[in-house]
Amino acid sequence: KLLYEQIILQLSSTLHAVVVVCEVDSGSSQCVTLGDSHPVMLQSEGDVTIGGLFPLHYEASEMTLLMHCRFDQRAFRWLMTMVFAVEEINHSSVLLPGVTLGYRITDSCDNVHHSLKALFPLISSSIPLTNQTTWSETSACLYGSPVSYFATCTCLTDKRMYPSFLRTVPSDIFQVRGLVQLVTFLGWRWLGTIGTTDDYSQYGIQAFTTQFQKQGGCVAFHLTIPKSSTLTEIQEMADRLQSSVARVVVVFATEGQLLDLFFELAQRNVTHLQWVASEAWVTATLLTLPHFHSLLEGTLGFSFPGVNIPSLENFLLNIHPSAEPGREFINMFWEDQFGCKLFAETPVCTGFENLSLTGSSYIDVSRVRISYNVYKAVYAIAHALHALLNCDSAEQSSRQARRKGEPQCCFDCLPCADGEISSAECVKCPESYWSDAKKVKCVAGIEEFLSFKDSMGIISVALTLLGVALTAVIIVIFHHFRTTPIVKANNSEISFLLLLSIKLCFLCSLVFIGQPSVWTCRIRQAAFGISFVICLSCLLVKTIVVLLAFQTKLPGSRALKLFGPSQQRIMIVCTTAPQVCLCAGWLFCAPPFPFRNSAYQIVVECKEQWPPGFYLVLGYIGLLASVCLLLAFLGRKLPDTFNEARLITFSMLIFSAVWISFIPAYISSPGKFSVVVEIFAILASSFGLLLCIFGPKCYIILLHPERNVKKVVRGKYSR
Repeated sequence: KLLYEQIILQLSSTLHAVVVVCEVDSGSSQCVTLGDSHPVMLQSEGDVTIGGLFPLHYEASEMTLLMHCRFDQRAFRWLMTMVFAVEEINHSSVLLPGVTLGYRITDSCDNVHHSLKALFPLISSSIPLTNQTTWSETSACLYGSPVSYFATCTCLTDKRMYPSFLRTVPSDIFQVRGLVQLVTFLGWRWLGTIGTTDDYSQYGIQAFTTQFQKQGGCVAFHLTIPKSSTLTEIQEMADRLQSSVARVVVVFATEGQLLDLFFELAQRNVTHLQWVASEAWVTATLLTLPHFHSLLEGTLGFSFPGVNIPSLENFLLNIHPSAEPGREFINMFWEDQFGCKLFAETPVCTGFENLSLTGSSYIDVSRVRISYNVYKAVYAIAHALHALLNCDSAEQSSRQARRKGEPQCCFDCLPCADGEISSAECVKCPESYWSDAKKVKCVAGIEEFLSFKDSMGIISVALTLLGVALTAVIIVIFHHFRTTPIVKANNSEISFLLLLSIKLCFLCSLVFIGQPSVWTCRIRQAAFGISFVICLSCLLVKTIVVLLAFQTKLPGSRALKLFGPSQQRIMIVCTTAPQVCLCAGWLFCAPPFPFRNSAYQIVVECKEQWPPGFYLVLGYIGLLASVCLLLAFLGRKLPDTFNEARLITFSMLIFSAVWISFIPAYISSPGKFSVVVEIFAILASSFGLLLCIFGPKCYIILLHPERNVKKVVRGKYSR
């Protein structure tokens, strides 16, 4: 069960040249090779061809006279299962649509020498069957990748030595573990082992012996069957088995390798041995002949799970011999099955004999095991090819990402990004163009921006107008009641300036809506930054006034007189000037400009030539807000009537929460949605300032005028 002795299902652009195979010569009992001019194989042409290697014949010594026919019908069923799987895939509309699979299958003769001679032409000689290079290049990527259905050797799990080897059968690691558990459970601690010279046997016996000894077991003897055993060697092994006191024998080999030894033991009528079989021969039909019943009855072992492959039985029963080239293996099977000769000697086969009446291992498909592994191997290759073709051409929306440290043809299919199309690689569309839905061609991009007609634009305008109208109403109220104590309590001039700046904050959000132009791109951030700085400067002055008013317990303290209206105006100008200078320098040196951004569709947006400018503007606003919040927090417990500090504290908390959450939302929002995020941050913070500071005052002015009198104000002040 070396790799070369088992099926090698290999994908290539096509397989041709001389293939060395074995067939039974009518006048010889030996497996012979045909001449170079007559390659024998079962074949069918296709766009992509899969090569198969099966042990259709086995070699045995001349002593095995019982085995006059050396054609393995079970292995022929494996071969035909591969043909069945290929034809089933070719009729599928889902897997490999538009691609036809072909096959070229040769005989390994269950012999390493013949396997290599049959294998090398398959993997080293190939010519293209088609002018469509996509298939040729794609199939070449899987070229030389064997997929085995029967090679269970643990040695093949080493990916450093066998990087491209795949299989649809589990490693012997699991079988060995089960066999050790089986013999120890049954109390068989003293046994012998038999193997061959191939890796399957040697690795299997070695792993079994190691694990068995760890469980306290002892191996009494080990026998090795030579590659070409002589009669003397077979008799010596039979003598050793007969004379051993160990009655349990564990065997790792194939049925063909065991025939000579089992024939000798059956001739001697050896019946006292308990055989423990590896999966390679435990279900072999060849060993179920009556000649071996007394020897092998009671044999134990593990086999692969049996399954039913739909429609396989009908396919196997509908084959017939033919004189056409490429049908030789079917003809060999037919002659072996019915004991006749085709096209020549007598008895002559008609070619219409009924296979359903034979009861051979070939048509026994009720619970197939190895055949199912063959079936899975073919489908594994088909799915791999299907994935490669999808990457190259089918979806045409992916690119090939090479896998680091793996062969060049190993890659993953990754979808192309938005704005890119797929050819061999993902290619970015030209400016003002965008990829279509399937990402196969570039189409003229549709300009996208936050329009006044968009739902988000309409909502933004409505909220802006509501804020402006509400601010105007409060201005009218304050102007009408400007002589009342609650309006005059803390410099009404600053209150009107604060209301005016809040109105500007509302209005500046309109500059963000509509198609960006040179002037709107320059005005929007400057208007936003300066408007909010004026608001915060007014609040800062108000907060300082409240704190100075209560610095001394004595009435008429000079602390407030030192910070009169003139000083308050100067402070507002001084705190606003840095923002004005920053915005002016930013717009003069690196002004934002309209830009068609194709990173997310074709979005028309304002591109910042100097991004730190925006964050400096935002940072200065944050600095003023932090100072204002700190001072307002310190004065939050002062008497109610004159105390705006509590209202300012609450408004600054809302303001800070809005703009802290704005930064991550702004950075992560694509295209026009970043503009929407900034507009809603402006509107939310503006409403917070307006309602938190002026809402309670309007409530007293309009609903509780009795509290808006000088007597009440003075009374609370003297408290």
